[in-house]
Amino acid sequence: MARDIITLECTEAKAEGKPASRYISTRNKKSPNTPTRLEKKKYNPFLKRHTLHRETK
Repeated sequence: MARDIITLECTEAKAEGKPASRYISTRNKKSPNTPTRLEKKKYNPFLKRHTLHRETK
């Protein structure tokens, strides 16, 4: 299967010392468009705003 399940974790909450929100998503592992870690803006309920979430290992 070409799609992998990944976890997205909030980067701004970690810097502020608050609980990090996590989302589960999929990505195409073989795509040349995403060679590095995936980044998306998602809602963080602890900070009550949209923040940058980055793919974790």
